[in-house]
Amino acid sequence: MTERVVTVWADAPLARAEERMAESRYSALPVVDRRFSLVGIISLVDVLRYRNDPAATVGDAMTQQVVTMLPTTNVSIIAHRMRVYGELRLVPVVDRGVLVGVITRSDLLRHRLAGGVLRRAARRFGGAGLIGPLPEAMMPRGAGRVGGRPLGSLRVADVMTDGGLVAIPPTLALDEAAEVLLSYRFTAVPVVDDRDRLLGILSEADLMHGSLDGGRRTRARTVDNVMSRDVEVVHPDDPLTDAEQLLSERGFRVVPVVDADDVLVGVLSRSDLL
Repeated sequence: MTERVVTVWADAPLARAEERMAESRYSALPVVDRRFSLVGIISLVDVLRYRNDPAATVGDAMTQQVVTMLPTTNVSIIAHRMRVYGELRLVPVVDRGVLVGVITRSDLLRHRLAGGVLRRAARRFGGAGLIGPLPEAMMPRGAGRVGGRPLGSLRVADVMTDGGLVAIPPTLALDEAAEVLLSYRFTAVPVVDDRDRLLGILSEADLMHGSLDGGRRTRARTVDNVMSRDVEVVHPDDPLTDAEQLLSERGFRVVPVVDADDVLVGVLSRSDLL
């Protein structure tokens, strides 16, 4: 588990949670009281849903019914819960009511894939730019890209990430694909062919359901075995309000942006809407 946890108080203004998420690049934060007892979780979706209420506090927007675990809980049980509850990617670890850490899908994947795979992937794909400088999509952006502008006046192209894109081929081994997500702290990454046409998307959830779990060998398995092929997309000229419905109302974390030929030209994430 991760013991150094970024938290927020329930009585803090909602803007404080937004700031902490932008600074830490986390998509959810545990909410605690002054005794560090867990009282809820707030996610980017919660922030987006309450953003138009200037008086909203973290407590107003947070989820109070939270799945928690003990420090002694077997890792396989946590992995099972994350597979069963598809939206669940952060589980607070509580000891006698006090928050002592969190465990995420990334923590589980990192635990299973320890052993130098990233170095091998970097040597193999470094020339092609798969492992490189931190892409624009993961750079701190403060208040996000909307910046207080009315969503109705914006298009997808106005806020999408179109520089420093990271995508993977369908033939990439699953363990190496997992290391791409871990190294960039992505929750999902687009899958493209050699002409950059979108084929699908690979998420942490796909890896949790795939052969990375259960002790089976993974190096012979590739991305195309587990990726999601039926992908919702948007286009650069689409109204941003259409994309907001996918991200905040339908629960998508990342939506690929494609042109008329299905070529990947950008990505749009929840944090871009802040």
